[in-house]
Amino acid sequence: MSSAVGHGIPVYSRVAGELRREIAEGAIKSGQRLPPARDLAAVMGVNQNTMFRALRQLRDEGILEFRRGRGISVVGEAPGLSEVVVRCRELLRISSRHGYRKDELIRIIEGLS
Repeated sequence: MSSAVGHGIPVYSRVAGELRREIAEGAIKSGQRLPPARDLAAVMGVNQNTMFRALRQLRDEGILEFRRGRGISVVGEAPGLSEVVVRCRELLRISSRHGYRKDELIRIIEGLS
């Protein structure tokens, strides 16, 4: 897991997004039990409250399940890379229609991050 760095998005949402991505890409599998929140927080460089908020968000989305005495497990699927690819293709079509080249679109995206 990499550090949760980004701009304009709350830290807990970025952390939830990173976990969602790891689940979608199979790095964290359905049925797998997650390490304790304090350990996840340390690895991702955030405080425990931020990690708990991110985990609760994923629980509310039906991706994680909290079980007393058994920890937190992955129970659902996260939107995968395919959704991102579909959206990127859509963005390329729109930008092309408005006269932007791919390299210009990349510059725009880099300017947003």
